[in-house]
Amino acid sequence: MDANPTLDQLQVFLAVADAGSFSAAARQLNRAQSVVSYTIGNLEGQLGISLFARNGTRQSLLTDAGRAMLSDARRIVSDLQVMRAKAHSMVQGLEPELSVAISVMVPMGATLSILRDFQQRFPTVSLRIEVGELGRIMELVTNGRASIGIGGALLEQEDSLTVDKIGHNFLLPAAAADHPLAKLGRTLTLADVREETQIVVSDASDLTAGRDFNVLSYKTWRVSDMATKHQLIRGGLGWGGLPASILREDLRKGRIVHLDVPAYEQGSYTLYAIRKTATPPGPAAAWLIEAFRDKLSNCPAPDSNMSFSPQLITEKVAASL
Repeated sequence: MDANPTLDQLQVFLAVADAGSFSAAARQLNRAQSVVSYTIGNLEGQLGISLFARNGTRQSLLTDAGRAMLSDARRIVSDLQVMRAKAHSMVQGLEPELSVAISVMVPMGATLSILRDFQQRFPTVSLRIEVGELGRIMELVTNGRASIGIGGALLEQEDSLTVDKIGHNFLLPAAAADHPLAKLGRTLTLADVREETQIVVSDASDLTAGRDFNVLSYKTWRVSDMATKHQLIRGGLGWGGLPASILREDLRKGRIVHLDVPAYEQGSYTLYAIRKTATPPGPAAAWLIEAFRDKLSNCPAPDSNMSFSPQLITEKVAASL
C-alpha cells in the first residue's frame, strides 16, 4: 500500500507555497531549511510529481502540478483541524479563564450588556479583555493572545482562522460644531478637507503597518486609540471618522456634526467573530460569541432603501442596541 501524505508534510507544503521560498518557510516553522527541503522531497516522492521548480533562485515557484495540489492541501489541512477541534470540544469543560479581543468599533452599550450577562452566567470564569483597532483584533487571535476576537478588519483570509460575520457598525466623518469645516454648511470637496487637520488612529497591528484608511488631508495628527481621537475631534482640533455608536450622544446634543464628504468612504463596517479553527470555543467562549451575534445582528445593514443620513443611522443603531 502506498504511503499517504502526512499532515506535517501538507503543512510544510503550504508554508513554502505561502512564504515563497524554502528558507522563508523554515524561519516561519522554526525548522532547519534542510528539514523543510527533505519534507517536501518526501512528499513529492509519495505523490510522484514535482511541486516546486528548482531553478537556482531564492524563490520557490510552484509547478503546474503544485498549483493543482494547493487547494486540495488547504482543504485537507482545514478538515483535519476541524476534526481535531470537534474532538477537543467533546472533552473540554468550562474554561477557568477566557481572553477576548474586542474592537473599538463594537458599540460599548452592546459590550457592557453582554458582559453583564456573562458575569452572571459564568461567575467562576476569569475574563481578560484587550481592545484594539483595525487589524489588531485578528493579530491578537492569530498569535494566541486572545481566544476569540470580536470585530476587526479582515484584511486577509487566514486558513488557520474561523471567521464569521456577526453584525455591523457605521463609520461617519465628523467634526466639532464650531470647526471650520462644519461652518461651511454644505457638501465638502476634497479641496475643502485637504488643508484641515485629520485625526487618524495609528494601528498597532503588523497586519496594517504603514497602511492608511480614508486619510484625505495633507496634515494629520495620529493617535493610538479611538477614545483619544473622539476627544480631539470633539475639542475642535481636527476632523475624522468615528463610529456612529460613539457619535450618537454628541450628534444629539449638537456638540459634533456629521460632515458630508463624498470622497470619504463612509458606511457600514462589518464586525466579525474570529477564533482559531484548531482551538474550538469552550462553553463560556461559545456563549459569548453567540451573545455578540444576537446583539450585533440587530444593527441594520445598509441596503438600497437606506441612505447614510447620520440621524437615521444613529437612530437605527440606538434602537437595535
